[in-house]
Amino acid sequence: MNKIIKRLNGVKSMVGLSRSTIYALMKSGQFPKSIPLGERSVGWLESDISAWIDSKVAASKAVA
Repeated sequence: MNKIIKRLNGVKSMVGLSRSTIYALMKSGQFPKSIPLGERSVGWLESDISAWIDSKVAASKAVA
């Protein structure tokens, strides 16, 4: 199984949220944690972000 890592701009494009919102949600445990890629860079597994999006879609349909 291929693991695809998305950098912040890719994650922002996928979820439609700003950098500050992503980091605030991460801090509160409501968004997948980033993965250190180097001394000053991080990324997120695309599969984790997709699962997070799926959970948001499922939650919205459960409320409707």
